[in-house]
Amino acid sequence: MTNRITRQNLLDGSMLERVHGDGKRIPGTHFRTPAEMAALLDKCLSEHEATEDLYVFGYGSLIWNPAFHFISQMPATLHGWHRRFCLKMVVGRGAPETPGLMLALDHGGACKGVAFRVAAAQAGQELGILWRREMYGGSYNARWVKLKTPEGERRAITFVCNRQHPRYLPEICDVETAKLIATGCGDLGTCREYLENTVQHLASLGMRDRGLMRIVQALPKP
Repeated sequence: MTNRITRQNLLDGSMLERVHGDGKRIPGTHFRTPAEMAALLDKCLSEHEATEDLYVFGYGSLIWNPAFHFISQMPATLHGWHRRFCLKMVVGRGAPETPGLMLALDHGGACKGVAFRVAAAQAGQELGILWRREMYGGSYNARWVKLKTPEGERRAITFVCNRQHPRYLPEICDVETAKLIATGCGDLGTCREYLENTVQHLASLGMRDRGLMRIVQALPKP
């Protein structure tokens, strides 16, 4: 039975303990310290007006399993970044013996996703929950971006790839990507499930990602 990311296991730390607890014994990994995490969170919050609601841009699993509180959501488009399987995973949905791939935002192009609106009074707490989920492993950096939405332009926080991280893959073709997704499996489940969930939920929002569809078509039969 695999684990699932929930609000509660992010708050109590049990998810990080299960997924990353032995991380220091995994070659090529570096996890941010509590002090590093706190400093990055404080910096991010200092760049947001405390009286204003906070927007979070989701483009992968946040779309179908946000695990944080929000008051509304709407479709959004981010220009200058595209969704790509560019992070090799050896924890979570991968393991040293069955490595997988995870989505991140990489430079160039555009990406359709979801803008989640978080109430101003809850912004610090909810962003802290996201921090535990996205920032601990060091492979993502938080970044303020501008989204196009049906309600106009919105400033939002999102998580982009850390190109300096040893698990970042600058070049990988669709066939190799599909092979790793087909076999990637870890404490949080399979990479195939992650890809299929993302594609299905994008479709339910009337969105289609051509890059993801090429990978789906290249997947070996289960």
